[in-house]
Amino acid sequence: MQTRKITFDNASGHKLAALLDVPEGDQRIAYALFAHCFTCSKDYKGVARVSKALAAEGIAVLRFDFTGLGESEGSFADTTFSSNVADLVAAAGFMEREIEAPKILIGHSLGGAAVLHAAAQIPSAVAVATLAAPSSTEHLAGVIRSSAAEIETSGEAEVSIGGRSFRIRKEFLDDLEMVRMRDAVAGLGRALLVCHSPADRIVDIENANEIFLAARHPKCFLSLDSADHLCSNAADARYAGAMIATWARRYVGDD
Repeated sequence: MQTRKITFDNASGHKLAALLDVPEGDQRIAYALFAHCFTCSKDYKGVARVSKALAAEGIAVLRFDFTGLGESEGSFADTTFSSNVADLVAAAGFMEREIEAPKILIGHSLGGAAVLHAAAQIPSAVAVATLAAPSSTEHLAGVIRSSAAEIETSGEAEVSIGGRSFRIRKEFLDDLEMVRMRDAVAGLGRALLVCHSPADRIVDIENANEIFLAARHPKCFLSLDSADHLCSNAADARYAGAMIATWARRYVGDD
């Protein structure tokens, strides 16, 4: 497997940093686009391991840092859920122009919610897989709720997420209120694989049940057993990647 460094421009002109994991000898079945979790990055161990497991199964994966995170340009404070969706659409457009259009969309946690919304603007995608995705944005709003009063009064506030401090603006919360997850899932029009662990203590598995019930066929559910929310265990991440690849072959072909 080879990993290549790539940059591309988003709709605002910021350069976003990406890594492309390509199967050995470039013998690929298809290309996938991977969206990381909220405030995470393309380099998180779980993201990297899932991506590399997919590449080992013949699926090339582009994983990138959303605006203002990791090595990407821009300010995180200026981003919203909608801007994340726009970054995904920009990534897919870059892939179509310069590499090959993605047939598979994969999203972890809030990245899963983002790919469910972005799919409508990425016509090349025929299959979508979510990992530990929320069924609504209420969970994320709850994480920020302790600072909600300050955000409403001052327009922004510093919020601690995973031990790191991020500036959140009122526009972010306002945008979250506009997200309609059930509508996005019901109107997806693609094959869907919902991957979730009953041991997830960050996003409860009931979220997976709600996504699955809202979706139309073809749809599948994969239990990640004892995996944590970030798929931090190497074996769990490799299992998730291998199973997504096996499922995706049904829809992207194996020739």
